[in-house]
Amino acid sequence: MTALDAENAATPRSARFWDRIADRYARMPVADDAAYQRKLDITRQYLRPHMAVLEFGCGTGSTALAHAPYVRSILATDISARMLEIARAKAEARRIGNVTFRRTGIDDLEAAPESFDAILGMSILHLLDDRDAVIAKVHRLLKPGGCFVSSTACLGDFMRWFGLVAPVGRALGLLPRVTVFTERDLVAGLTAQGFRIAEHWRPSRKQAVFVVATKPA
Repeated sequence: MTALDAENAATPRSARFWDRIADRYARMPVADDAAYQRKLDITRQYLRPHMAVLEFGCGTGSTALAHAPYVRSILATDISARMLEIARAKAEARRIGNVTFRRTGIDDLEAAPESFDAILGMSILHLLDDRDAVIAKVHRLLKPGGCFVSSTACLGDFMRWFGLVAPVGRALGLLPRVTVFTERDLVAGLTAQGFRIAEHWRPSRKQAVFVVATKPA
């Protein structure tokens, strides 16, 4: 076995999938730029210059870098080494120095309780093994009064059948892990962990659900 073979064998399947498509993903335009810009604008209403922010599942870093001027620091994490290489190159090109990129999943992230003022999980909750466990961890990591900003594909509202074909696509290496749940499931999961819903917006039934949830002070 070569060194590359050993590295590939040790890398989880989901990470290999995102490594493989990272360059193509980085070239893709935002599907709905107006909606994306609105999400950025709403998020910034909750950001302050003193804040320490976490973004998990940061991908190629676009959102973290867009918010960097508005906060003290951002820790941006992802499981894909190639996604993070692209993100670091973007940060260097833009001379943004207050974003730290780290390769880790949210499940494995080590941080003390109440470490962050805000946490972002954009286009990631539907790609996780245990959404509710991650929401609970986010709640623990947030300071009282902090906010969790998420944008999530709730496929159960219009593609419930996708849950039947997704495992086949994953087995063939064509898809990452995708879980199917509804908008109602998402909101219920957030409130069950003690969050209060401050913002809740969905541009259309087939688009992602954008939520700002706050941890009571």
